Amino acid sequence: MQIPNEYVSTAEDIADQIVRKCKNVLPTVARLCLISTFLEDGLRMWFQWNEQRDYMDISWGCGKFIATLFVIINLFGQLGGCVMVLGRLKVDIACGMLFFIVVLQTFAYSILWDMQFLLRNLALIGALLLVLAEARAEGRSLFAGVPSLGENKPKTYLQLAGRILLAFMFVTLLRFEVSFLQITQDLLGSVLMILVTVGYRTKLSALMLVLVLTVLNLYHNAWWAVPSYKPLRDFLKYDFFQTLSVIGGLLMIVYLGPGGVSMDEHKKKW
Repeated sequence: MQIPNEYVSTAEDIADQIVRKCKNVLPTVARLCLISTFLEDGLRMWFQWNEQRDYMDISWGCGKFIATLFVIINLFGQLGGCVMVLGRLKVDIACGMLFFIVVLQTFAYSILWDMQFLLRNLALIGALLLVLAEARAEGRSLFAGVPSLGENKPKTYLQLAGRILLAFMFVTLLRFEVSFLQITQDLLGSVLMILVTVGYRTKLSALMLVLVLTVLNLYHNAWWAVPSYKPLRDFLKYDFFQTLSVIGGLLMIVYLGPGGVSMDEHKKKW
């Protein structure tokens, strides 16, 4: 069954109105959501200093000194990167720091061999690339009166890579269960993610995906409902804030648009 074009156009108009009304706060909300997983993990390094150090020492047999160094790097790298991203201070360096933390944890926690965690980390890297793209857009806006030789290609490719990597987040949410609600969720999410990836009706698709992921995140990762002494609480909290970071990346797409390498952009030339 095909959805009438007038309904889609009306939905796109509503999405555009939401973006225009929230234009001043949307980038800040997107950044705050995006850095949430780094902020939570950085604070966890502080409040669970001994546990994190002992875990690394036992897992890798690296000794107290190296294990302590690992905790310090994660603590200051993540909290420092979060402050810089929120304050728009040397965003490229901040994203580099956070990217390094993602890679470091991928190897330190053996995430490389766990496909679900690996795909989530790739999605997180995609969200960071979109922050870089926004920083480049802001940089160009400072020189709005200066003649340009053409499109900001690095920003365009950052947006493309960010959209593709964000798609990996939804792959981890697919559940092959035979139930009407689950099949509907998988189909709806898959269609929206494909639309975001190829950049077709991007702002509307990304906004709808934000709503879907927010509902799923609150339902599946309600870590606050689990007693603090249960290990499940930490796992749910980890998933919750990682999903929130990807939501931040999607909000950045809503704010920035899909970029030059997208079907939306090519439609303008038809």
